[in-house]
Amino acid sequence: MTSTQIDGLMPVVIMMIAAVVLFVGGHFASVLLSPKKPTLQKNTPYECGEVPVGTAWSAFNVRFYVVGLIFIIFDVESVLMFPVATVFNQLVKEGNGIFILVEFLVFIVILITGIVYCWKKGDLDWVRSYQVSSQKQVASKAKKVSA
Repeated sequence: MTSTQIDGLMPVVIMMIAAVVLFVGGHFASVLLSPKKPTLQKNTPYECGEVPVGTAWSAFNVRFYVVGLIFIIFDVESVLMFPVATVFNQLVKEGNGIFILVEFLVFIVILITGIVYCWKKGDLDWVRSYQVSSQKQVASKAKKVSA
């Protein structure tokens, strides 16, 4: 690397060092200055002023995580559309308007395909029905009778 390149990176390196020093310094100051007088009341879990009941470990439905991940995926992908929308006029003036529009529409079609797939699969339903359709029930009963 040349000295010009190193000079250009020095502000970044200084900011990284400052961030690390502030983090480590703040952590150690917290450890050194915080009062350490544990009592039974301080060690109880806080639940909105109520007396804790049961354990702190509870099972969550997997649906919550699936819907959350789907939201994050589509939210992040929709945020990626804003930079293209902000420079679209400039790209049209440069002669790349049709190409960018087609790419943008392909991206939106991929998003719509993904959300339709999740919808059809039932991943967006909070409560999934596990009832077997009446035709499947009749077919399974017929197999049991014939066997």
